[in-house]
Amino acid sequence: MTKYTDVGVEKHGHVGLIEIRKPPLNFFDVSLINQIADALEEFDRDVEIRASVLAASGKAFCAGADFSDPKRKEQEEQAERDPAANLPINHLYVQAVRIFRNKKPIVAAVHGAAIGGGLGLAVSADFRVTCPEARFAANFTKLGFHPGFGLTTTLPELVGRNNAELIFYTSRRVTGEEATKMGLANVCVPQDQVRAEAMKLANEIAECSPLGLISTRATMRAGLADRVLAATNHELAEQTKLRATEDFKEGVKATAERRVANFKGR
Repeated sequence: MTKYTDVGVEKHGHVGLIEIRKPPLNFFDVSLINQIADALEEFDRDVEIRASVLAASGKAFCAGADFSDPKRKEQEEQAERDPAANLPINHLYVQAVRIFRNKKPIVAAVHGAAIGGGLGLAVSADFRVTCPEARFAANFTKLGFHPGFGLTTTLPELVGRNNAELIFYTSRRVTGEEATKMGLANVCVPQDQVRAEAMKLANEIAECSPLGLISTRATMRAGLADRVLAATNHELAEQTKLRATEDFKEGVKATAERRVANFKGR
């Protein structure tokens, strides 16, 4: 069994539970995404597990990447000097694609903010249970950046092209209720009931034939992981270019200072 440091992994009958444990905001890095992918692969090998729930401790579901992290800044500066460098930042999306290759249904329990790549992680699940207090945002353009984590493929397939464009172009925060209306979430319940409702849905799925579930899901998600792989390759190339711009530095600074950015288009 994989040694997990950033997630808790449990079995509840035929349902597996993965809990992100990097509170309060659950920022991700390559290690966290790798551990989630490892846990899902472990569930795939376990014949008793038929569905899983992806949840989180703390205030947020997942606030995406922490652009103020000194280690990340160092990696970004290295990437600017040598875009082809073999860096962890370049491999996070490799681990993300592993999540899309898992075989069994996932229910995400989104009790708080799912921001940037954290939205991408929530969207990697088959279903999302949320609450009015949750916020869904692809805030990349406010950072002077390009969407990532495969969202340019997954989000339009989920909410429609024009809704995805609206989310991308405005970087607005969508409430749990709004997300449910547009199909970004499936169920909206009071915040203290989100995880229980996600477990309830996963158990309903787990009552079905495991072979039938795997077969049907493979048909419904046919080619998705390969589309995400192609998308992340393009997204990373665009992000690498934009990371070197003045606008990106200003976007990160403005976000940290909670002010409107003064973009120059360079």
